[in-house]
Amino acid sequence: MKQLTIVVKPFRAEAVLQAIAELGVDAVAVREAKGYGRQKSYLERYAGSEYSLAFLPKVEITVWVGDARAIEVAKRIAKSARTGRIGDGKIFVVDAPLPEALEF
Repeated sequence: MKQLTIVVKPFRAEAVLQAIAELGVDAVAVREAKGYGRQKSYLERYAGSEYSLAFLPKVEITVWVGDARAIEVAKRIAKSARTGRIGDGKIFVVDAPLPEALEF
């Protein structure tokens, strides 16, 4: 089993979640996050002066899929999240930390 952690811009999160649903993935967790990559930060104007915001708003989506489907799911998510601009996001694929889910 693989765990995919997807970090995307907030306005692309809905498209990513729709793609995940279309693929039939049932186990999903969504969190608000802040961070930056190559774009570092951005300048904001407030009351006539500029100031730097070090972290940009992001959405972190975590899904769990079988080993055989991990690449297919990652490619579909990347296609749905891509805008072609810097900071579109990242997808991290790792072995799931537990061999089976413990439900309660």
